[in-house]
Amino acid sequence: MSEDTTRRALLATVLGAGTVGLAASDVGPLLDQFAPLSGTAWDAADRRPSEELANPYGPATVARDDVGVPHVEADDEEAAYFAVGYVQAFDRLFQLDLQRRQMRGQLSAVAGEATLESDEFHVRMDFAAAAEATWEAIDETSHAPLVRAFSEGVNAVIETEQLPYEFELLEYEPAPWTPVDTILLEKQIAWTLTGNFTALRRERLADALGAEIAAELYPTTYDHDDPILRVDSDAIGDVGGVETASGGEASDGEAVTSTVHGDAGEPAETQSGSGTAALHGWLSRFESPPGVGSNSWIVSGAHTDTGVPIVANDPHLTLMTPPIWYEQHVTTPETNVRGVTFPGVPFVIIGANEAGAWGFTNVGADVLDCYRYELDDDGRRYRYRGEWREFDTEERDIAVAGGEDRTVTVRKTVHGPFLEREGSHVGVAWTGLAATRTSQSIYEIGRSDGLDDVVDALERFDEPTQNFVYADVDGRTCYYVTGQLPIRTIDGDAVRGDRVFDGSAGEGEWTGYEPYGEATWEGFVPFDEKPHAIDPDVLATANQRVADDPTHYIGTAYAAPYRGGRIYDRLDELIGAGPTTLDGHAAVQTDRVDPRAAQLVPELVAAVDRVAEAGDRRIVEASDLLADWEYEMVPDSEGALVFARWIDHFVSAVCEPHFAETGLDDADYPADWVIATLPADSPVFESASRDAAMIEALEAALAEIEEAEWEVYGDYNTTAPIEHPFGAQVPALDYEEHPIGGSRATINNYRVESAVGSSTRLLAYPGGEARTILPGGNSGDYYSEHYDDQFEAWIDGEYRPLALDGDWETDMTFEEGSR
Repeated sequence: MSEDTTRRALLATVLGAGTVGLAASDVGPLLDQFAPLSGTAWDAADRRPSEELANPYGPATVARDDVGVPHVEADDEEAAYFAVGYVQAFDRLFQLDLQRRQMRGQLSAVAGEATLESDEFHVRMDFAAAAEATWEAIDETSHAPLVRAFSEGVNAVIETEQLPYEFELLEYEPAPWTPVDTILLEKQIAWTLTGNFTALRRERLADALGAEIAAELYPTTYDHDDPILRVDSDAIGDVGGVETASGGEASDGEAVTSTVHGDAGEPAETQSGSGTAALHGWLSRFESPPGVGSNSWIVSGAHTDTGVPIVANDPHLTLMTPPIWYEQHVTTPETNVRGVTFPGVPFVIIGANEAGAWGFTNVGADVLDCYRYELDDDGRRYRYRGEWREFDTEERDIAVAGGEDRTVTVRKTVHGPFLEREGSHVGVAWTGLAATRTSQSIYEIGRSDGLDDVVDALERFDEPTQNFVYADVDGRTCYYVTGQLPIRTIDGDAVRGDRVFDGSAGEGEWTGYEPYGEATWEGFVPFDEKPHAIDPDVLATANQRVADDPTHYIGTAYAAPYRGGRIYDRLDELIGAGPTTLDGHAAVQTDRVDPRAAQLVPELVAAVDRVAEAGDRRIVEASDLLADWEYEMVPDSEGALVFARWIDHFVSAVCEPHFAETGLDDADYPADWVIATLPADSPVFESASRDAAMIEALEAALAEIEEAEWEVYGDYNTTAPIEHPFGAQVPALDYEEHPIGGSRATINNYRVESAVGSSTRLLAYPGGEARTILPGGNSGDYYSEHYDDQFEAWIDGEYRPLALDGDWETDMTFEEGSR
């Protein structure tokens, strides 16, 4: 295998393509580049930014603190954000470039054929055109010059500094950064949080399992008493957007059909189950990753030791090396703002300024619709509202390193991109494909001076749909659902969006939506009618159902109430014990009690008791162990280990009898809450009882534990899945492996099966003390002392200060002048 081919194979592995394996002999030439003192990748070992630099917008300084966070200060905002672009690029340039390539469909230009499927999807969706439309729409806004200045700062690194070692290893150079690239990464964030083909999944599952079993395993709502907006609580404040809609037809909790109807009430063009499965199988590779969620809450000053509210937030996103977040601090005459952002985005997303503090969690809103069409005989035209229309068609070339370039025919309808596989097709509408104003909103929140400013800024937060929490120094608190929420109608009646619509009949269209253009959003939920609460006393979000009776349909992709219910229980206990402190809220944020265990262990123990005489003695001993366990997922716990492996086997034992020969696999398993709450007389248990499935799962879990020679939870639950892109080839690049606590259902969230967890933590008194932590380090440079200097503290549930002032020593100075 040639070195060029090996390099492409390595990058394909980096990108998760999973189709190219590397033998030790194959990767040897690349690993030689890491040979101590002589390998070419070590050219970046002494990589350091210049101490004195030119800034076309004016003077600026950068001071790095003891964990490498850049504190940027300037008298001019453009000068400040030029410096922000510079430090972000110096610390995370490869991360920026890889994400940009993915969204543009340009991975194969450096990775070869292994990433063609990804490139084809991203080119067909044409996220780049959506980013261009967004930039064109905001080009004249007040924050646009700052995005341009940021881009120039990124390019200053590309042009003048030693490139990071990843570029040395792969031997390519990044293209210049543009403002559209920044907007493109904002689109990537939004897609990661809201890009779901739910309607296609429901069709596929119903085809495979039958309507009855599919309805049991995949309900459209969860039956629980812990929504975000507990409207019967005295602590909720001034609530909006939660009264029952007219006739109740738009309620999140109602059943819905997924049949596609034509003009005469008959099914529109039918597509085979295998075709839908193939189409969804392809698209599911690019959906929001499973397990993405978050926690946040606000508690008013009436319940704190300082009399000032407390804001808490810990987003649960993919854990990787370097972390998904980048921390920065920017001080100008207009603002003093500090927090985290996604590399490539200039402005703080989660953080604090001198007036307030804020955070976000994912709503689970339905902001993507699929449409089917009647096509003519040769598939060149689609029928729309009684007329045949030509597709908006364009030929696009995908460059392929080491192979032939691929030409893709990109087709679009009035609704958006047209995607097809094996005779099945859909047109796609997604709010992020229109021009959006979120960049401006985030900028305005960062320089806000209190609640009124923030609420005004939220009106321009178009994507993604988020639960926003905020508190300010005046004691005001706020919760708002952000993002554009479509209102779908059929024959003038509002309908839910979890179905595939008849695109030829114009069903379910979004008035005021313009894919790849500037939307008016007139057919979307008005801002004042989105669920919100002004001055709530206590409010917590954990991706659970927003409200029991929202005015408008929001969606169905809500999380189970395990974390949400546990947070509310802990906060109620905390407040009941007297004034709360940051330490008390830190204990809530790092809580590792698993509500699934409290729900299921007593039932499992009872099931074992019923078969104890005939059963294996091992299951009795395991049952006794679980009966004495306090449900805390800590590394040194035997009970936590048995429960963690048992619940996964229990889900499998329930599902697999129905999944056999359907083409479904463990990626299609329903939520733990569904399995936990299935009644014993459910048709799901026709072939084997609920008790039998529990016992079977316990036996399987104990056999697995014995074979793997695990003794405690930390033997299984480790940080090993948190990997550097090149970690498989150069293990030294990974963080050191450690046992870790938490599970997918605990507040202190960690999911060893998917490398998802608390990607940062924030605790803040607005205008006062604040704390944070990153799961690794702020630098993506392996040779930096800040590569992993926060990792162990994060594992241990520790924090460090998030201060807005301090005696940080300047180590970079930008003087006015051209580059």
